[in-house]
Amino acid sequence: MISISFVIPTYNRLERLKQVLTALETQTVPCSAFEVVVVSDGSNDGTDTYLRDLTTPLQLRPIFQPNSGVAAARNNGFRHAQGELIVFLDDDVEPTPNLLAEHLRAHGDCFDRSVVLGPMLTPQNFAMKPWVAWEQEMLMKQYRAMEQGEWQPTARQFYTGNTSLARRHLIDSGGFDERFRRAEDVELAYRLAKQGLNFIFNSAAIGYHYADRSFRSWIEIPYVYGRNDVIFTRDKAQDWLLPKVCSEFHGRNLLVRTLVWLCLSRQPLTDSALLGLRMAADTGERLGSKMLSRFAHSGMFNLRYYQGIADELGGRKQFLARL
Repeated sequence: MISISFVIPTYNRLERLKQVLTALETQTVPCSAFEVVVVSDGSNDGTDTYLRDLTTPLQLRPIFQPNSGVAAARNNGFRHAQGELIVFLDDDVEPTPNLLAEHLRAHGDCFDRSVVLGPMLTPQNFAMKPWVAWEQEMLMKQYRAMEQGEWQPTARQFYTGNTSLARRHLIDSGGFDERFRRAEDVELAYRLAKQGLNFIFNSAAIGYHYADRSFRSWIEIPYVYGRNDVIFTRDKAQDWLLPKVCSEFHGRNLLVRTLVWLCLSRQPLTDSALLGLRMAADTGERLGSKMLSRFAHSGMFNLRYYQGIADELGGRKQFLARL
């Protein structure tokens, strides 16, 4: 009987997906003990044909759906899964051989009230775009802080690229809210936390994150995150979230705070600032100045994030009043 199900949503990443499936074949846990549910979310790059024709020792269960977003794909995947434990893996996260064994070790004898978070580490010999490399470094800072006990893992670190929990908790929670195309994972995690689930970080449950996205895609992400944090506070009963975000603003780098104060909801100034920061980031990369590149990407990300918050609140005045 299958007790564990990997759920992998995928969209037009065939070559990377092949590497992920190959890595799953080498897990220290026998392939007979788990299934792999791959949900193709309207892929048109040959993924569907590949999944239908693949010969593999994995117990592979391909599912095909029209393009509906990653939340819908994950919901479709876990609802068709047979395992008691669901391990979410992204199609650009290559698991190490011990990944599943480490998830199981962290859960213990039963898949009870725990959500296990595994790290998505930066692979060696893989050239990330500078903005993706910055984002990955911010993720690594969180991992180091949790590993060193500086703070405990929470729902805010529930990144479904590498995480696991009992299927029944997903069913009880209603699954991912398919209205959200970004931050749908942490929104679910907030509800799981309200159900009393405990979040555990296991630094040994390693996957390598082969992240790749365009600058245009990257610069839109923080804006959507900002809007969603307001929506989650206002419409999803997370009353603590926006006050927490506003409190954290005061701990940001002085230059970042100044940038936000000057540019927020002032479109010409914002456009000029983003252009200048992009040029500074490019200069930093050319000169090998990690500090300059890091600050420039941080400035762009934070400016877009707080603009998203301000727009969802109704404008600059409404945001500043919250501070």
